[in-house]
Formats: sequence, structure tokens, C-alpha cells
Amino acid sequence: MNEIIFMLGDWPVRTVDVLIGFGALVLILLVMIAVVIARSSRRGAELAMANAIRADELEERVSQMLHAQSEASGRVDAMTQTLAGRQADMARAVNERLDSVTHRVGQSMEHSTRNTMESLHALHERLGIIDSAHKNLTDLTTQVTTLRDVLANKQSRGAFGQARMEAIVQDGLPKGAYEFQFTLSTGKRPDCVVFLPDQRPLCIDAKFPLEAMTALHDARTDEERKIATQRLRGDVMKHVSDIAEKYLVAGETQEMALMFVPSESVYAEIHDGFDDIIQKAYRARVVLVSPSLLMLAIQVMQQIMKDARMRDAADQIRTEVIKLGDDLGRLRDRVLKLQKHFADANEDVRQVLISADKIEKRAGRIEELDFSKTDAPEGPHLVATGTPELFPRKLQAGE
Repeated sequence: MNEIIFMLGDWPVRTVDVLIGFGALVLILLVMIAVVIARSSRRGAELAMANAIRADELEERVSQMLHAQSEASGRVDAMTQTLAGRQADMARAVNERLDSVTHRVGQSMEHSTRNTMESLHALHERLGIIDSAHKNLTDLTTQVTTLRDVLANKQSRGAFGQARMEAIVQDGLPKGAYEFQFTLSTGKRPDCVVFLPDQRPLCIDAKFPLEAMTALHDARTDEERKIATQRLRGDVMKHVSDIAEKYLVAGETQEMALMFVPSESVYAEIHDGFDDIIQKAYRARVVLVSPSLLMLAIQVMQQIMKDARMRDAADQIRTEVIKLGDDLGRLRDRVLKLQKHFADANEDVRQVLISADKIEKRAGRIEELDFSKTDAPEGPHLVATGTPELFPRKLQAGE
């Protein structure tokens, strides 16, 4: 135990010294740990006390909030009951007024519905006629493959196209909605015009250059087909340019015109093999239509006119409803005046009854007077005061 472990300068360090130093170091560490634990315990107690105080304050605030919430719930319930009562009264008054207005509007709508049903019945009959005409035209179209097979000369072809176009227009539109050979302000006369709701006519041209199409059908070689194709493009585009120049008048006519092709097969061949012609014509605001497409366009125009008439009728209905509201307001004012007259009459009757009650009371008092005593002297009876006693009692003022 007294062995020298090492030398610290001139001081020999023995085993006992090392053990004593180590024990002192352990003791110091234990003391420090105890101090740290004591401080931690004190802080934990302080923190627990602060948390308890905060919990008490939070509980008190929660109770105050619950009390305020219960008071607010009571007030809300009272306001809800009051508002419910007022809402019921208002709903009753509104329902009474709405019933009156609904009755009148119902009568008006019933009359309008009856007229509308009659118009729809007439429209259905007209559509039946149009369907029958469409069926006949379809049967005719299946039999006619090309205009060349039907008519040989140009004038006959023009008359045929004009007649077919007129038949489609007459079958699809009412009189007054179209006119044939209408003269524009420029002096030009399109084959047909259709007057749309804005009163600007839509021009329809029934002429079509068929010679180039006939030459294309008769071509036997590639060179002939090429020449016929160029001729067809030139003839159709020239006719499109003529239509655009003659029948598109700014501010007077519609912004596009229709070029009627009186053969479904010719139109289909142009549409399939010459799409560039269709596009150029469209850019020139000229639309090529076959008989079936013209019939469809006429039906669309008819629907547009019908919608315009329905809008006019809706405006009239709206005007009548507004006038009905004005009449209802005037009726309410007159009822209020009549109610005031009734109140004045009731007051007059009450005053008359009061006067009648007073008269009845005075008559009763007069009946109570006795003039039939026989023992009374004929002269005036004098009382002690020296005044004649004419009445058993003195009448009070106002009786």
C-alpha cells in the first residue's frame, strides 16, 4: 500500500495517496450529483405549482365561457322564436297575395297555352306536308343521276333547277317569308330571297354551270380529264364570284349567299373531288347546297323565324305580367281607400248610435214625468221658496 507508484516532481506518489485522491474525487462527484438532484426537484415542484395555478385559471375561464355560451343560447332561442313568428306571418301574407296573382296568371297562361297548342297542331300538319314532299323529292333524286341524263340544253337545265328550288322553298316556308325574282337596290334580281328576322334577305341562286361537269364525264383520256377539270374549276369559281359580286350587298343582304346545285350526284362529286372549290367558295361567302341541304337550310330558317316569333311572344307575355303587377298595385291602393271609407262609416254609425241612446234616455225621462194628479189645485202650486214646482226634480245640464 505504501509503494511508490510514480514521482510527481520531488513528491513520491504512493498507492494510499492515489486511493485517498480517488475517494475524494468520488465524494465530490456524489455531492455535485446530490446538489443537481435537489435543484431539479425544487424546479419540478415550482413547475407543478405553476401548472396547478394555470389549470385553476383555465377551469375558471372555461366556466365563464360556458356561462356566457348558455346566456347566448337563450338569447338566440328567443330571437329564433320571434323570427319564426314573424316569418310565419309574412309567409301567410305572401301566400295570400301569391294565390291571387297565381290565379290570374294561371288563367292568362291557360289562354296562351291553348293558343300555343293550336299553333303547334298547325305546325305538325305543316311538317307532315314537308315530310311528304321530302319523301317525294328523295324518290325523285334516286331516279335522277345526272342533270345531263334528264335535260340536254342549258335553258331547260336552268328552268329545272329554278323549279326545283322554288318547290323546296314553297314547301318549307310560309308565304311572305320569301320572294322570287326580288329586285335589290343595285338592280340585281336573285332567283330567290328569304327574309330572315332581321329583314335582311338571304339570296339563293339556282343556276349552275353543268357543261364542264358533262365534259368531265365524257373525257376518255387523262389530258381530256385534266382540261375538263380545269374548266370545271374555272366555271364554278367564276359563278361563285358573280354571285358574291351581285348578291352580297353590305348592309342590305345577309353576309352569305347560297348557290343551288340541283343534283345530289353532281354535288357529291364536286364535294368529294373538288374540295378546294368548296373552300374557296366558302371564303367568298358563297355556300354550295344540294336539294337535301337546301331543304335542311330552309328548315333551319323556319326554326329561326319561329324562335323570333316566340321571343316576340315572350316579350309580350312579360309586358302583360308587368301590367298585371301594376294593376295589382292599383287594386291594393283602392282597397286601402275602401278600408278607410269603411272605417269612417263605422265611426259615423257609432256617433249616430250614441245620439240615439241619448234621445232614448231623454224620452224615458219625459215618460217619467206625472201630470195626472187630481187633488192638486188648479193654480200653480207654490213651494216654500215661492217658486212654482213644475217638475218633480230639476233636470241636470246636458240631459
